[in-house]
Amino acid sequence: MDEFTLNDGSSNPGANGFRGNTLQQLPVVDWLADLPETRLDTELVEVQFKNTRKGYYLNNLHLPIEKGDMVAVEALPGHDIGTVTLTGRLVLSQIKKNRINMERYEVKRVYRKVRPTDMEKYEEAKAKEHDTMIRARQIAQEMKLDMKIGDVEYQGDGSKAIFYYIADERVDFRQLIKVFAEVFRVRIEMKQIGARQEAGRIGGIGPCGRELCCTTWMSNFVSVSTVAARYQDLSTNPMKLAGQCAKIKCCVNFEASMYMDAQKDFPSKDVRLETLDGTYYHFKTDVFKRQITYSTAENVPANLVTIPVGRALEVIAANNRGEKVASLVGDVRVSGEEHHDFQNVVGQDSLTRFDNKKGRKQKGNKGGQGKNDRPKQEARQPKPAQQRAAADGGAPKRDGGQREQRKNKPSEGQQQPRRENRRGGERRTQQGGGEKRRENGEKTNGKNNGEAQQK
Repeated sequence: MDEFTLNDGSSNPGANGFRGNTLQQLPVVDWLADLPETRLDTELVEVQFKNTRKGYYLNNLHLPIEKGDMVAVEALPGHDIGTVTLTGRLVLSQIKKNRINMERYEVKRVYRKVRPTDMEKYEEAKAKEHDTMIRARQIAQEMKLDMKIGDVEYQGDGSKAIFYYIADERVDFRQLIKVFAEVFRVRIEMKQIGARQEAGRIGGIGPCGRELCCTTWMSNFVSVSTVAARYQDLSTNPMKLAGQCAKIKCCVNFEASMYMDAQKDFPSKDVRLETLDGTYYHFKTDVFKRQITYSTAENVPANLVTIPVGRALEVIAANNRGEKVASLVGDVRVSGEEHHDFQNVVGQDSLTRFDNKKGRKQKGNKGGQGKNDRPKQEARQPKPAQQRAAADGGAPKRDGGQREQRKNKPSEGQQQPRRENRRGGERRTQQGGGEKRRENGEKTNGKNNGEAQQK
C-alpha cells in the first residue's frame, strides 16, 4: 500500500508543467513542458522570488534546470536565490505579456543550482524578515514620516534587504536609510509600491469567493474609475466598489468595454420623452434585453413604463420634429407585473407533486381510488322500522343508502304533520364515485329534512 504525505508547499508535486506552483503567488503552467524542443527557443528563464517579484535571467551555462528548481542567480552585490517558473518558448510570451523592453532590461545570469550551504544562508535571511519589518515601522513612526513599511525581503545571501513602502506623497527617506543601515547592518534598498501591489503581495479572498486577481495572474495594473461602473449600472457606493486594497476593484474594468459597445446606439439618459400623457424621465436601462424604463417623475419610480430601445429612438425623433406621441408604446409592459422569461423544460410543474396525499379529500380525483374514494355499499339490509314505514306508504328509501329517522316519535294513532326544513338549502359535495347530501339546519343527531313519515 502506498503512503501519502501532506504537501506543505516545500515539494514539487504533479506533472512537469505544474511543478513549483504550490503556495506560490502568480503561478504559471508550462503547458509545453512535454515538448523538449521548445526549450531550445531561448536561453532565458523566469525566476520568482518572494511573493510576486519575478525576474528574467540568462542560462548561458546551459544548466539542466526545469520548472520548480531552486537556483542561485546573479545579484548586486552577491547572489540571490529563487525558483524557476518557466523555461523555453513560453518565457518569450511572458515577456511580451508583461510588456518588458528587453533592450533596456538588464539581463543577469544563472550561476548554479542551489547547494546545501546556499539554502542555510537563505533560511537564516528569511527568518529575520518579520522582525526587521516591525522594527522598521517603529523607526519610521519615531521619525514622523508619512509612509508605511509594507514588507521586507532579504536577498538570498543576506547581504541586502529590500524595504517595500507605501506613501501618498513624496517622502524624503535619506536619513531613514542611514538609520536602517546602522540598525540592520545590511545594504538597504527602498522600493515604493501602490495599494494594489501591496494587496497582491499579501493575498486574500475576493467577494467572488476566489483568490485575488492581483495574487493569481494580474501583473500590470491600470487605473479604474467610476465611469466604468456607471456604464454597467453598478452601485456607486464606495463600500461595494472598493476591494481589499481600498481602491476600486480591478474587475470593474474587465467588462466595461463590452458594455460600452452594447450601448453605442442607446439614447442619452438626460433625454426626456414628451407624450400627450406627460413627460417621461429615464429611470434604468437593461443592457442585456435592450430595454429602457422611464418614469413620470424625475429620480423617483412613478408609473414606470418599459419600452425597447428602438421605440425610445422613435419617440425622441418625433419630439425633435415638435410632435408628441399619444403614448410611449401600444403594448407596453408596466414594470412590476409578473413576467417569466424561463421555460419549464423538465416538466416539473409543482415542487409538491411527490407529497403524500393520503388522508386528503380531493375533488375529481382521476388518479385511482384513495382512502376516501372507496365505493359505498350499493345496498344495505333495511331495519325493521324502515320496512314498516314502506308498508304504510311512507317515503321510499333514498339513493346511496341514507338512513331516515323520525325526529320525534308520534304517539299511536296520531299523524305526524308534513314539514320541510328549507333553511340553508341543500349543499351537494361529490366524494369519490357517489353523491352525498348534507343539510345545514339539522342537529348532529338528526340530519334528515325529507318528508315526514306517517305511521
